[in-house]
Amino acid sequence: MRDPVLSRLVLLFVMACAAFSYPLLSIPDQPHLANGAPVMVWYLFGVWAVLILLTAYWVFQQRSQRKKRP
Repeated sequence: MRDPVLSRLVLLFVMACAAFSYPLLSIPDQPHLANGAPVMVWYLFGVWAVLILLTAYWVFQQRSQRKKRP
């Protein structure tokens, strides 16, 4: 892969698959509450938000770099 953004997005996909796999999902699966919600809910929404933010950052960064080139 020559495109660095594509490489990063593939890496992000692999990391997302790992983050949503059983061994890592079993860690926050506890009966404790954090701010009134189960820890699992915070983990899922946190990972989901990080995935969206990183994807948006890398895609928009690539667009701005392409516009600067003549």
